[in-house]
Amino acid sequence: MPGVILWLQLLLCAGVITFSGSRLCRYADVLAEKTGLGRTWMGLVAVALVTSLPELANGVSAVLWVKAPDLAVGNLLGAAVLNLAILAVADIFYPPGPVLTAADRGHILAAAFGVILLGVATLTILPRGPLMAGLSVRDVSLSSPVLLLCYLMGMRATFRFQRRERAEYLQEHPEEIEDILYPDHRLGEAAGRFAVHALVVVAAGFWLPRVAERLAAYMGWHLSLVGTVFTALVTTLPELVVTLSALRLGAVDLAVGDLLGSLMANIAMLGLLDFLYFDGPLLLAAAPEHAGTGLLAIIMIGIVVAELIFRPQKKFLRWISLGAFLLAFLYAGNIILHILAHR
Repeated sequence: MPGVILWLQLLLCAGVITFSGSRLCRYADVLAEKTGLGRTWMGLVAVALVTSLPELANGVSAVLWVKAPDLAVGNLLGAAVLNLAILAVADIFYPPGPVLTAADRGHILAAAFGVILLGVATLTILPRGPLMAGLSVRDVSLSSPVLLLCYLMGMRATFRFQRRERAEYLQEHPEEIEDILYPDHRLGEAAGRFAVHALVVVAAGFWLPRVAERLAAYMGWHLSLVGTVFTALVTTLPELVVTLSALRLGAVDLAVGDLLGSLMANIAMLGLLDFLYFDGPLLLAAAPEHAGTGLLAIIMIGIVVAELIFRPQKKFLRWISLGAFLLAFLYAGNIILHILAHR
């Protein structure tokens, strides 16, 4: 009977996330149009923060109560890599062509700040890292405020870029009519409904990994590869649902912006968690092998940038583009290497 209850809780949680996640995307798209902020910025900031808050909660729990800084760092870096792997899933479920070809080139700016954030974090994690590794003030590494500052700078730069691009477009196309996609929606109504569904997604996102962990333990999976993969897949459901929902709306920039924004938020959270960890700099307490995860994420972002610039017109194997295939291959290879290393 307890197993049935756990499965029902999991299905309920997944259903809630699917329902509210799809509506979250819809109202984010309405807000992008009504406010003039654009889909890229809405995905990068608003939607990404919503889907990243459960990971922040798990990080706070690992640092304050479990006292496992290595777990907190590993989870956030792993989530960053997984966000890039979800781009491969998005590519498969986007029939018109390579999903990054349909995305705005403005995402290159977000990807660049993602590389900066990952570079700072990775260089700090490396043994005797060359970047502020030994510099700290009251158990906080100097790289932590740098991470937070870089994140804020990335948000500001993207906002200014999108505003400038929109102004130039409207200047070149003065006949452009605004609010043509959602003429029946009001800004206040859309903002309120976005907030409600955001709270639902965040609450379900907090609940979901705990149910998954208890279910894996009940089924005897918690010490096996099945348990690890099961928990990881279930935990990423909010990002996956939001991404696929955005694609169904035709809002490619909202989907790509959410994934890149979640990546940036996850790395910036390392800086925030450092202020909550009182036994020394957080990144220096992490295992050096996490630097490998950071380097993998940088390579994967490089693939994303290459596809955003090159913009291939056809998919590599009819169902997936070359860039997405490489992202999936690198992620799968990383999992296999971790399995072999811990046998």
